[in-house]
Amino acid sequence: MVNNFCHSQRPPIKFISSDSYGICACLFCDFGDEFEVLDTTGEEPKEIFISNITQSLSGEVTCFENRPHKLESGQFVTFREVHGMTTLNGSMHEISVLSPYSFSIGDTSQMEPYQHGGIAVQIKMPKSFSFEKLEKQLVDPKYLTPDFSKPEAPLNIHAAMLALDHFQEKYNRLPNIGCLQDAEEMQMLAGSVVETLLSKPQLDERLVRWLSWTARGLLAPLAAVIGGIVSQEVLKAVTGKFSPLLQWLFVDAMDIVYPLEHTSREEFLPRGDRYDALRACIGESFCQKIHSLNVFLVGCGAIGCEMLKNFALLGVGCDSERGQITVTDPDLIEKSNLNRQFLFRPHHIQKPKSCTAATATFNINPQLKIDPRLDKICPATENIYRDEFYSRQDIVVTALDNVEARRYIDSRSVSNWRPLLDSGTMGTKGHTEVIVPQLTESYNSYRDPPDEEIPFCTLKSFPAAIEHTIQWARDKFESSFAHKPTLYNKFWQTHQSPQNVLERITSGDSLEGCFHVVKLLSRKPRNWSHCVELARLKFEKYFSHKAQQLLHSFPLDTRLKDGSLFWQSPKRPPTPIVFDAKDPLHLSFIISAAKLFAEVHAISFMETDLAHDTILKILSSMDIVEFIPSNKLVETDETVKKPDQIPVSSEDERIALLQLEGVISAGHVTKHDLHMNYLSFEKDDDSNEHINFITAASNLRAKMYNIEPADRLKTKRIAGKIIPAIATATAAVSGLVALELIKVVGGHPFEAYKNCFFNLAIPIIVFTETAEVRRTQIRNGISFTIWDRWTIYGNEDFTLLDFINAVKEQYGIEPTMVVQGVKMLYVPVMPGHAKRLKLTMHKLVKPGVDKKYVDLTVSFAPEIDQDEDLPGPPVRYYFRPENN
Repeated sequence: MVNNFCHSQRPPIKFISSDSYGICACLFCDFGDEFEVLDTTGEEPKEIFISNITQSLSGEVTCFENRPHKLESGQFVTFREVHGMTTLNGSMHEISVLSPYSFSIGDTSQMEPYQHGGIAVQIKMPKSFSFEKLEKQLVDPKYLTPDFSKPEAPLNIHAAMLALDHFQEKYNRLPNIGCLQDAEEMQMLAGSVVETLLSKPQLDERLVRWLSWTARGLLAPLAAVIGGIVSQEVLKAVTGKFSPLLQWLFVDAMDIVYPLEHTSREEFLPRGDRYDALRACIGESFCQKIHSLNVFLVGCGAIGCEMLKNFALLGVGCDSERGQITVTDPDLIEKSNLNRQFLFRPHHIQKPKSCTAATATFNINPQLKIDPRLDKICPATENIYRDEFYSRQDIVVTALDNVEARRYIDSRSVSNWRPLLDSGTMGTKGHTEVIVPQLTESYNSYRDPPDEEIPFCTLKSFPAAIEHTIQWARDKFESSFAHKPTLYNKFWQTHQSPQNVLERITSGDSLEGCFHVVKLLSRKPRNWSHCVELARLKFEKYFSHKAQQLLHSFPLDTRLKDGSLFWQSPKRPPTPIVFDAKDPLHLSFIISAAKLFAEVHAISFMETDLAHDTILKILSSMDIVEFIPSNKLVETDETVKKPDQIPVSSEDERIALLQLEGVISAGHVTKHDLHMNYLSFEKDDDSNEHINFITAASNLRAKMYNIEPADRLKTKRIAGKIIPAIATATAAVSGLVALELIKVVGGHPFEAYKNCFFNLAIPIIVFTETAEVRRTQIRNGISFTIWDRWTIYGNEDFTLLDFINAVKEQYGIEPTMVVQGVKMLYVPVMPGHAKRLKLTMHKLVKPGVDKKYVDLTVSFAPEIDQDEDLPGPPVRYYFRPENN
């Protein structure tokens, strides 16, 4: 046996076996008696700021400000920057969790007393996994249970697939499609297999029968799911990263075929075309429904490419009379896309994703009909993607990582009663969600907790982690090269004459943004040397003067009201950086900043201008102004948000007046002088200096605060908010979505649909039932769900009172409030609103010329006074009678 040979080798040969027959698939792994994994999860090591460590036998560590440590008992940590109990620094300890905010590290009673500060850093420890041979696992399998509502399913699939193996050995063929005799033989073989298992499940005869009927077929999406997971296990075997599968995984698609129990067996027989394998599983009528689908795919990245592949294999939208795939994505292909977006090749770089993917998909299945578009789906494109467009779609599929875009598309799908299939991945993690009209809740029914924002004062003055310095550098890029040019151009578009601006501020007028614009104009570089000098001045301001000012405001011995030191963890005292032209990091900042300033101000330079000697010559001729401390207040409150505008003092206005007089007298007020180029941050163009600037600025700030720096790749990932992606997860998640698509096409009952979450690194796979739609009760038996929409038809003379009466007459309850978006059309307690009852709906709503209807929100008076108004469903008001 191959597995015995592989297992017996020293070191063992990693053995992975997988099968996919009809509606069942399985995976088996054996990596030997002892397989060492260096990183079991792939997660970043946790860093925990400490507020206290007890001097005791248990050594209790308390997290700073009760922030959860998210550690587990048995894990290991090391310490750094602990003051007082310095023995801990650099030492390693196994922890025992005491609470979400504290853990024990063992005896600290003989150590010095803890004073302040300190960071506990999780240490990734190797872990050994032991595997059994296949022959033992055949009778006593260890397996994942993906669906806890069907705990016996894995053993039943195991027994059924072993029976299929025995059938092939006995008859040298697979069971015939829909053959009852072969299915009976399979039942007998499966019963015999169950008797050999140590754990004997109640045999699922329907599963065995369907496997027998469909074994000659193949569900391509199911193969994609198991293929993605297999690929991840191969990577684990090669790299020793992530926890391997112990040892079986069984997946079935019984939910798809249960409703087909009474379908004629003739439906499943082959017809000599490319869909015979699919037809063997779901039947000809089902195939035809898939072929005539209209599908709207939003997004054509990693998941979108995989979805198109699945659509091609299923024949989605390939019917000659009906059916089409509409795919939209405004993005162009970048080099970084090529490692996971498999429809693209190097020669496709900078070409539209949707058009390129459509062409590549035709090569898989020339019968497809695909309409590639370059639109971003958002409120701005509603004139293109109107309700009429959505009403033509049978299913909407999202393949996006933008939450707000997904919420918008969900709202459009719900309002047009269209099924929505949503999915996403993050590294080895993936999820799918199926949304079906009248059956399930929608994507917008739930809200994820908001992302934790970095406090403004932390970013500005008190960074404690590399993420803080990267975000600070990203903000500096936006401020210097995007926000300020935008403000500058807008100001000079409004005030075209600097002389006129001078006259107005001389006469006492206050012009919004004037001080900042005049400062930019007065400091505008006019050649390459000026750009280098400006970069050098920024260096001094950001990395020397800033540190000196903080230490002036808060000397190292500063104490708080309770007597504790101000500069203690997580606050780090800065160290001013002395510029050194020989330091590559210093020079990297100067060159990248100078090049960006040159681009913003349309200043040309040559390659020779970037030479080290040329830069040094410019820098050596500069006079750097000495630091002068100020008494400006430094914000320390973490709850304070970044101010929208920086206040301008009378002294600032006086300086602006002098500066503007200076540039006018110097003649530096040409059309060229009054314009700046706006830079849009682009992470994927390595030649544009955007990431170079952010990396250099971030690492200089990190050095200033004694924070571990980050390499360019990590900086790019954080600054560009890149969601890590791997082809294994995208293949699996798209396969799962395509399986749900088949169920939607079949009009399956609520119980058939499954949402899924997985993390292939651990590994864990969890199928759950979709959230059943909730019904909101108004009163007197009147209720609604998110899928309900009331409809009122009016005419040009239809008043607001007519609308209210029409709702009462048609739906049995009288609205007490009518709202259009954020505009309150009728709120009885509002002054003057009672008079609106006589106004026509046309006058109140003011529809456009081609507007046929408006969606309104209504609410109803509570049954008990002082309670909140009762919500109602959306009401679509048509401006003309129903038949017009």
